[in-house]
Amino acid sequence: MKPLLFLVAGGSASGKSTVVKEILKHTSKDQVIIINHDDYYHNQDHLTMEQRQKINYDHPNSLDNDLLYDHLRQLLDGKRVEKPVYDFLKNTRSKETETIAPKPIIIVEGILVLVEARIRSLSDMNLYVELDDDVRFIRRLKRDIEERGRTMDSVITQYLSTVKPMFHRHIKPTKRHADVIIPNDPKHDVAVDLVATKIKDYLSNMQ
Repeated sequence: MKPLLFLVAGGSASGKSTVVKEILKHTSKDQVIIINHDDYYHNQDHLTMEQRQKINYDHPNSLDNDLLYDHLRQLLDGKRVEKPVYDFLKNTRSKETETIAPKPIIIVEGILVLVEARIRSLSDMNLYVELDDDVRFIRRLKRDIEERGRTMDSVITQYLSTVKPMFHRHIKPTKRHADVIIPNDPKHDVAVDLVATKIKDYLSNMQ
């Protein structure tokens, strides 16, 4: 059977990873591949750090969707891929790659993963995670300072200049492509259970 592909979108720091972790509680981790769309940002080795910092990473053109599409098709065909790994401290791809072997369930998460129709065409279910804009900004601010070595001023400047406008222009409109919209609050259990049920049914049919 062809692997089951889920696409998980939503604004920056909306809690996509948290929702994916909740879904994983209902299945065995050795049956699931989790791919972060961020790893498919274009390689920036040819640019200076100053030039890299000026790139709009919330625009669809910042991502190598040709490579993601090719990798997803190979995984769905039962083939291994060498997935890029993005280094957020250097704002470019790492020299190392990650070998991904095909598994029954594939989950791809990313703010812009529902933008391209060809990638959506491969999916079995599209999810969109919602969270209040102010809460998302606070989460992003904390994350980028603690985990990505950013300054408060740089995070705020980026948020106001690209993150916020790009969310309303490119990310939020993709909600119309979602099969399930998940509010990231205590009420999201029903949506997670719905996805988990689909996974369980699929895995039981494989046996």
